[in-house]
Amino acid sequence: MRSSVSGYEAYHPLQSRLRWALLWLLCCLVVGCATTYPLSQQDIAAEIRARYDTAFDTLPVANQRHYAQRLYRITGDDRYLPPLQDYGRRLVASLQKDIAGLAQPGYAAHRAAGMIERYPERTQKQRRRKQMLGEWGEMIFAKYLAFRLNQARFHGLLNDKQLPEIDKVMAYLEDQPYRDFLTSPDVLEVYAAQVANLTYDLYGLGLADLRQEAKAAFRAHYPPARDAALSQASFRNKIYGMTHFVIAASDYYQHRVSAADNAWILEAFDAQIERILAETKEDIYTEVGISFQLAGLTDHPVVSHTQQALVRAYDPEERMIPGEFGSTDLARGEHRNVLAIMLLDWPRQLYVGPDFSFQ
Repeated sequence: MRSSVSGYEAYHPLQSRLRWALLWLLCCLVVGCATTYPLSQQDIAAEIRARYDTAFDTLPVANQRHYAQRLYRITGDDRYLPPLQDYGRRLVASLQKDIAGLAQPGYAAHRAAGMIERYPERTQKQRRRKQMLGEWGEMIFAKYLAFRLNQARFHGLLNDKQLPEIDKVMAYLEDQPYRDFLTSPDVLEVYAAQVANLTYDLYGLGLADLRQEAKAAFRAHYPPARDAALSQASFRNKIYGMTHFVIAASDYYQHRVSAADNAWILEAFDAQIERILAETKEDIYTEVGISFQLAGLTDHPVVSHTQQALVRAYDPEERMIPGEFGSTDLARGEHRNVLAIMLLDWPRQLYVGPDFSFQ
């Protein structure tokens, strides 16, 4: 029978072993060179930012504003000023149109009816919100008007030069039943984050200080004793609402907030971080981590837990955080991905504005 060992191997066993050892070492070196080491959190944030910066012009203008505003406030980078200047011009033009419209009888009711009619109904959450808002008359328009006026304030555009007769808009807004709306259990059950936003929009505009009433109503509606019985949707609404009480208090990432004033929120997040990571989605738990960063608690374990969860969720091929069900649509994912950039590469300082009052 012929041996399966080659003649060379049979007569030169040492050299043969050396040859195979060298081949094995060469393979290891090739594989080692091809191995990709885990990306750092800052690397992931940079990759996401590069992806969105490159695709910025393809995003809807609402996403452009949201993205550029937040990137400016954590970087102060001038590259985000032009799109925000464009936003400022559109904002002033739309507000001027509504200011003129409010002089006409029935204008606000007409605007509110149109907004309700166009309100999306793709998800059950949207359908519940649409039904709820439809029961509050002109509130949907008043809320939107307050939001845009506060945006104008952030950018130095809330003045008689840019918005003449602004006092008429303020008079209209002052007549709305905000206290009833912001403290309604039915509203809080499906609209908690927007309750926080409107509360601070009104406060920033000097129209009403309902911060304590809104927080008290929220805590009464969502006491810790209810947590175990909350559905996933209600739990998400609660956590998301709590993050927005912190974020809105920072004027949307323009300055830090008091950890003491927000202790009831931060302590709840700390106690429930495992459930938060298990039952909420990336947008929500990322804002949980950012809430601690805004309060100056950047070394808190909740921050690292949420950062690690984002790292696990990151898709290196798409260079983004996919949606809850795997979507990599850039526009729909802008909110979660700009938040991811912020959480993973939180700055040492925040930037206000930008202020366009000099224009």
